[in-house]
Amino acid sequence: MKIVLATSNGDKVKEIKEFYKEFEIYALSEVLEPFYIDETGKSFKQNALIKSRAVYEKICQKGLENEFISLSDDSGISLPILNGEPGIYSARYSLDLVTKPTDKTNRQKLISKIKALNLKSSPAFYTACIAVSSKFGDFTTHGFMYGDAITQERGKNGFGYDFMFIPKGFDKTISELDIETKLKLSHRSKALELMRYILKTIV
Repeated sequence: MKIVLATSNGDKVKEIKEFYKEFEIYALSEVLEPFYIDETGKSFKQNALIKSRAVYEKICQKGLENEFISLSDDSGISLPILNGEPGIYSARYSLDLVTKPTDKTNRQKLISKIKALNLKSSPAFYTACIAVSSKFGDFTTHGFMYGDAITQERGKNGFGYDFMFIPKGFDKTISELDIETKLKLSHRSKALELMRYILKTIV
């Protein structure tokens, strides 16, 4: 069985491929015509399952259910001081400010929110839910990473909020760390590691 990633995010595709080197992984566009998926869930788990199930349905329509499974990721950053924002809206946090939110505009909004509280940093955590849909059923795992969100962007590597997040026990942002260290720490890696045990039984 091969794995189709239910995402058009090139950074996520690259990161997951680097983590799962033992599996045969394809970006969505390599197997299916990319299509819009409305993420209407109220949690990371619900949105991850919406995406994995939507892609698996397309796989079945093509008669490829014995060849492929779908894997999705839904993740984001949450700040307790902001009642959990951005949370599941991390990728579209600045939608109220711009027509097409980008990583940059999302970070700018979050930084302005922290500064509005007269703070330079605030406790924060990342959540990732990995979902798999297959002929064997649906499966999900979660991973977390704790640290602080700061009001300045540092580093050159990474995406999303990595440039303004310092993981617990470090003095560098995720974007300032090397890829090997990031993969060991990341919320996505932790969820992927748990999913690895399931994948080994079905792939």
